Order: sequence, then C-alpha cells, then structure tokens
Amino acid sequence: MTVRSFLPAAIPVIAFTAVAALFFAALQRQDEGGLPSNLVGKPAPTIVPDSLEGFGRAPNAADFETPKVKLVNFWASWCAPCRVEHPQLQWLAENRVDILGINYKDEPRQAADFLTELGNPFAKTGADPEGRAALQWGVYGVPETFIVDADGIVRLRWAGPITRNVLENHIVPAIDAAGSR
Repeated sequence: MTVRSFLPAAIPVIAFTAVAALFFAALQRQDEGGLPSNLVGKPAPTIVPDSLEGFGRAPNAADFETPKVKLVNFWASWCAPCRVEHPQLQWLAENRVDILGINYKDEPRQAADFLTELGNPFAKTGADPEGRAALQWGVYGVPETFIVDADGIVRLRWAGPITRNVLENHIVPAIDAAGSR
C-alpha cells in the first residue's frame, strides 16, 4: 500500500478522532459556565412566569424583596444536563438557599413528571412556555442559574449544569459572598 492510497482512507479516521477529542475536551471544561452577563450587579428582572400546575405559586417580583439570598434556576424536563445538576440543586435547597425554578419551554405534564421523579428542590416553581422570562434574564439555554443577593441584585450567572465541582468552586462561594442564610 502506498502513501497515496493510504491517505484518503485515513482522512475520515483522523477527522473523527479530532472531533471526538474536541468533544471530550469540552466535557472536561466544567468551570467555564460563569459567562458574562449584563445583569450581574443590577437588580433581578421582574419575572412573572405562569404557575406550574400542582407546584404552588410561581416566583414573582416580591420574592426579590425578601432579605435573603436566592438562586434562580432555568430548567426543562427535556434537558439532559438539568437531570445531571438536579442532585446539586437538591443539596443547595436542603442546606444553603431557597431556589426559584423557572421551567423553560416545556410541556407542563413532562415538567411535573420530572419533579415528581427526581424531587422538587424549588421553593417556588414557574413555567415559561414562550421563553419571555428567559429573555428578561438573558438566558441562552438550559440549565442556567443566577444568584441574587438579599438586596435583589444579581451576583452570578452560571450557564450549564451545576456539577459537584462547580457547586464547590463557584456556586457555594458565590452564595457565601452574597450573604447566604
């Protein structure tokens, strides 16, 4: 076999290997979700999502007037990374901070099934079927999480799932800095 006949056959293998390496590298980058946001340092947007049937009242503007740190999490049942971060949200809800959940562009029944199956870490849960609240917050996709201090000021935006590493190195320190309960 000559180099000329080998090279065309090797190109797909080389290309596949390169793409696989890029995907693997992207999966390893767990600490880059702190994307810049025009909201950081500014008051949290007024959110008026619909209520998610069977899960109480939806978050509203009054929730940001309480003198406590809050975590706002945009999620969806169809979002695989949302499932990955769910145990960390459960831990945060039990140990650190109230979480306001906004279900993004989801079917209400599927959202309810998701929370029934995995547990509900949200102090309040709203539905954003058209993505209007997400636009106010500047959400690119789900999951996205925001930490809001006791004065209603956004202190951190995290795009992507909250893994154990992200929880320990970014989310908990940001909650502490914002004055957690």
